[in-house]
Amino acid sequence: MTRIDTPASAAQAEGRIDTAAIRRLLAEVNDPEIPVLTIEDLGVLRDVRWEGEQLIVEITPTYSACPAMQAIEQDIYRVLRREGLRSVSLRTTLAPAWTSDWISEEGRRKLLEYGIVPPHRCGTQADPAVACPRCGSGATEIISGFGSTPCKALYRCRDCLEPFDYFKCL
Repeated sequence: MTRIDTPASAAQAEGRIDTAAIRRLLAEVNDPEIPVLTIEDLGVLRDVRWEGEQLIVEITPTYSACPAMQAIEQDIYRVLRREGLRSVSLRTTLAPAWTSDWISEEGRRKLLEYGIVPPHRCGTQADPAVACPRCGSGATEIISGFGSTPCKALYRCRDCLEPFDYFKCL
């Protein structure tokens, strides 16, 4: 648990900032490994609530050793400090474990537009067909079970010959 103290803003002096407004602020925090996605898109931002005078922000990493979490935490603090929030506790919650099913529909759309095939819903298919995000062909093959990050696999399209990442079902 980490706590930061900064001067209170006028909004805080008059009363608490609404947690929905704080969620909107935190939705601007991007994933450093896939910058088109926010922590809200990924489902990493789990909860925002007040406990007494302290703001509690709960996050769940995509996996326990995710190297992006330190940068995400710093960005969360930066956004909250900018708004003058003075008492914040950032809590990492490991249970339940993050699943790619928590990626929002907006996040899935952003991934595909970025050239990364979004994951299928976990438990829906044993071996999903992965279509090329560039040409739409279903004639694709896996090159490696590990892509640019551990949560992605590297595929290649046999029609347009372009390699691409597939975000694995986790």
